[in-house]
Amino acid sequence: MRRWGTIIGGTMFILAVAGFFWLWTPSPTPFDRSAAREAGAAYEARLIRDRYGVPHIYAERDADVAFGLAYAHAEDDWPTMKEVLLFSRGALAQSIGPDGAITDFLVGALGARAAIEEHYETALPTDVRAIVEGYAAGLNYWCAEKKSRCGAAAPIHPHDIVAGFATRTPFFYGLDDELKKLFDGDPDAQAQGEAARAAFLNLPPGGELGSNAMAVAPSRSADGHTRLMVNSHQPYTGPVAWYEARVKSEEGWDMIGGLFPGAPLILHGAGPRLGWAFTVNKPDLVDIYKLETDRAKNPKRYRFDGDWRPLEKTDVTFRVKLFGPFSLPVRRRAWRSVHGPVLKTPSGFYAVAFAGDRDIRAVAQWFAMNKARSFDDWRAAMAMQAIPSFHVLYGDREGNIGYFYNAAIPDRTPEQDWRVTAEGARSDLVWNGVRAFGAAPQIINPQSGYVVNANNGPFEASAPQDTPDPDDFAPHLGVDRKSTNRGLRITALFGDDASITEEEFLAYKMDNRYAPNSRLMRYIASALANPDIEGDPSLGAARALLAGWDGATDTASPAAGLAIRFGQLGLGILLNGENAQVGDPHDALRQAVREFEAGFGRIDPEWGAVNRLKRGVVDLPLNGAPDVLRAVYALDNPEDGAYTGYAGDTYILYADWARDGEVSIETIHQFGAATVDASSPHYADQAPIFAQEAFRTPPMALNDLIAEATTDKRIGGRLPESAG
Repeated sequence: MRRWGTIIGGTMFILAVAGFFWLWTPSPTPFDRSAAREAGAAYEARLIRDRYGVPHIYAERDADVAFGLAYAHAEDDWPTMKEVLLFSRGALAQSIGPDGAITDFLVGALGARAAIEEHYETALPTDVRAIVEGYAAGLNYWCAEKKSRCGAAAPIHPHDIVAGFATRTPFFYGLDDELKKLFDGDPDAQAQGEAARAAFLNLPPGGELGSNAMAVAPSRSADGHTRLMVNSHQPYTGPVAWYEARVKSEEGWDMIGGLFPGAPLILHGAGPRLGWAFTVNKPDLVDIYKLETDRAKNPKRYRFDGDWRPLEKTDVTFRVKLFGPFSLPVRRRAWRSVHGPVLKTPSGFYAVAFAGDRDIRAVAQWFAMNKARSFDDWRAAMAMQAIPSFHVLYGDREGNIGYFYNAAIPDRTPEQDWRVTAEGARSDLVWNGVRAFGAAPQIINPQSGYVVNANNGPFEASAPQDTPDPDDFAPHLGVDRKSTNRGLRITALFGDDASITEEEFLAYKMDNRYAPNSRLMRYIASALANPDIEGDPSLGAARALLAGWDGATDTASPAAGLAIRFGQLGLGILLNGENAQVGDPHDALRQAVREFEAGFGRIDPEWGAVNRLKRGVVDLPLNGAPDVLRAVYALDNPEDGAYTGYAGDTYILYADWARDGEVSIETIHQFGAATVDASSPHYADQAPIFAQEAFRTPPMALNDLIAEATTDKRIGGRLPESAG
């Protein structure tokens, strides 16, 4: 018996040790600090921070600039950078636990990583690979400074940087929404879908991305200048929060603008010659196909054109953190058909065709836009169609302006109703590539001299005589025709002003009013005529307050708070008629009144007491509201008191090219350059300027920059040391 006990005990010990190593999180590639330093010796950049801590990167080569940019961004926001890198390589769950599992699976199942492994050398030009590799080297160089600074995220591989573009861009046009529809009726899957969206975009339930952009040509401006406003609406923090940087190389790269963690270049902004702005559009770039498979659980084939075709199979592997250094290895089967990735759902197997599938060239298009020296260069970059979506507005020092409904429109048959699930067995329904650039709406140098967009459809982007005819774009092209209050307002402001001064151009950007024909104003007008509301004596004060409201959301308004909350209860948090919390206007108004009385003791607090910008000890009133041009989004309930904005106006850039071609650039950020360091003087130093709706002027000349520099370092060759 003692002998058997010894054997059993020894066996259990061996199993326990094996289990330890099975659950223990190994490092797939140990980080070699010496190698990272040695690689960094091949690069050299000068990192100068201006009085607001904004990094200005100067270097001889583009790759050196990318190296220095990576270092600077890591200094300011390594925690978010780490999250982005882990997400991009499908290793988020290893860091944050089960909440990251669905994103890791999607990263693997959608196939971007595999495409990068296969096509990195052939799909990306040498100069693009050089900046990607320089950027990865800059992150590794920063990680090499301290032994445990970067943890499991290091070493960073160039493929991680490319994957950040390839995996994230489809989520801007709504790929996640289409994927979630496949799991209707499955609460767990729906919850996982929300978790994936949060990981991709850092948006809470009910949140949405938006933006404004506007440009005027010399013919429309009062002084003959060309003007461009870059005004994206993003979350205030997280993986798609804007970070500002200036980049300048001796190879001709010269831009200032906004970028996200993990981006080795400017995503939108301006330079001496030209600039551009993005706003989100929602073209129909996703189609779902129902597959007939040979097995209900682990299929090998699917029906196609009357025959059986093999499914491509792969195993997506990742680890899910348990506690401490321990994680659980997970393997999930993924498939692919001729249409695209295949997902198993409660109602069977579905294939997903989506724009950008296995296209890894987005970083190449963005870099070509950064390096463009003329409108022709920039338009050639746009013609790559590697960035699958976004409205894009353009302006330059030559006086050119333009609007582009950027969409990688699939070449698909017009005979199918693409709003419904397609038959996966029919070859005539398979996409035949992407339509050529120009198939989507464009407006170039319009006679009216202005282009604008605020997430509204492309047929309101300029004066009526300059916009494309909607009838020229058949339904199967998938051009969205949505409207927004901001779209109504911006087209009215620019359309009614034949000679726009600089002061008017800036004022139109900061406009905080709802248009008379907006959903909110029409909803309030209808409610005031509602017999139930008219006949309720308890709502007399609320009716009078709403009746006297002019639609403005300045901080002094006593009616904006009640009006907006009433609208959100009846129309949804984004005031777009979706996801209303209370169906009946009478009930909605009574609830809004109750909430304000509970939270503020009155129904008419000034809007500035409700609508706040909060950052550390900074707590400031804000003009603006959901879906006005001065956009501010919050998800708070007035019962809990003042709101905290989470998204909306964030980084804004204003470029002005004079008659002689000289450019002046002004910018503002809602917080400051120090993204996570609350002890930094730049954690919230721009917040008061932002709340005042003012701008800062970044120094674009080196001498001016040095005169106000807070730090000046040389990065590369050895660990950084002060250069002056």
